[in-house]
Amino acid sequence: MEFDSVIRGGTIYDGHSAEGFVGDVAIKDGRIVAVGEVVGQGREEIDATGKIVTPGFVDIHTHYDGQVTWEHTLAPRPTMG
Repeated sequence: MEFDSVIRGGTIYDGHSAEGFVGDVAIKDGRIVAVGEVVGQGREEIDATGKIVTPGFVDIHTHYDGQVTWEHTLAPRPTMG
């Protein structure tokens, strides 16, 4: 297979403040390698028809206000698993 995963047919919002568009997202070795019309196949094919897909979105919003009292680096949320 050309990709590890391909998410197909979802409405993509890519973070550029543009209108969403229907398309595919291909992932290889843990990285997004294609957005739009993906021609190749993935080992895993995910049907996202009728779903919203936000490639590359990371939610860093937390309520870890108390974190300052127990964690000296104030590491961002994605590193916490």
